[in-house]
Amino acid sequence: MANIKVTLTRSVIGRPQNQREIVKGLGLTHINSFAIVPDNAAMRGAIRKINHLVDVEEAE
Repeated sequence: MANIKVTLTRSVIGRPQNQREIVKGLGLTHINSFAIVPDNAAMRGAIRKINHLVDVEEAE
């Protein structure tokens, strides 16, 4: 199964609580932090809700 790299590029200050929880759940703590997550439907759905805060690319 493939993995994807998610990088937090914008701050969560002033964002709704549900978006903050998604960022925390993905393991992102501060700007420019990244996490390698599995590429499945659940992760894609979570990333879609915060796509304005993160960059996504394929991990090797």
